[in-house]
Amino acid sequence: MEHLKIAMNIEELTKEFEQSGGQLKSYILRITASVSDTEDIVQDTWLRAREKWNTFKGESSLKTWLFAIASNLAKDYMRARNRWVENVTDISKDAALSNPEFFQESMHIRVTSPQGQFEIKEHIAFCFTCISKTLPLEQQISILLKEIYDFKITEIAQILDSNESMVKYYLREGRNKMINIFDGRCALINKQGVCHQCSELNGLYNPRQKFQEEALKIEMVREAEKAGKEHLFDLRLEVLKGIDPFKSNAAELQLHHLEHNRRVMEKYLKKMNP
Repeated sequence: MEHLKIAMNIEELTKEFEQSGGQLKSYILRITASVSDTEDIVQDTWLRAREKWNTFKGESSLKTWLFAIASNLAKDYMRARNRWVENVTDISKDAALSNPEFFQESMHIRVTSPQGQFEIKEHIAFCFTCISKTLPLEQQISILLKEIYDFKITEIAQILDSNESMVKYYLREGRNKMINIFDGRCALINKQGVCHQCSELNGLYNPRQKFQEEALKIEMVREAEKAGKEHLFDLRLEVLKGIDPFKSNAAELQLHHLEHNRRVMEKYLKKMNP
């Protein structure tokens, strides 16, 4: 009877892992910015969950428990790495411009891959991932869990092994920092913004496309002149929530760009912090 009970429980765990697997994978990618590390952490999450199954007491949902395991593994991985700098996009752009091979690879993906399209909304999501990595880790994780994956504050506290007051602090501080960064940098929402990469890259990959017409299809851009900073940030989050970075029409191209930024940042931070 006990063996039958264990088998039924493992079946329940397997079902939840399969159902949550896509979200879990995109969540870890947005923390690590590495496809290979994401795959390793997701696989280790499954192995750890099976190994520790008898410790699950039902005090949270299975999904929350799985995300807690994955978050702990990701935190262990990220602790040894410095957080990215706010001008990561500028540094990565300069590195790309001095590397013809990068653009050759990008154009090959653009021409040959069914997931090689360049879309403005995809780059908005890509940019969010890079900027979120400038936050302290707990702030980044809290924002992702609440704003993108719809976890409640009580659940995030369980995942982070923290309390609700600290989670609210992480969310408030993280949101404020990201809002200020986007407001100061993003040319899509601020005419004084210094970052025009959406339009620059769109011109490179879609030379016949009218950028402004495409940009205005995105609510965040349409609302830019009249909406407040908080609302614009929420609209940016809505863009992000609608994109699976592994399954979208632009997935292969954007993952190629993300890997480039990760390598550039690791090299830059190693130089700055020998």
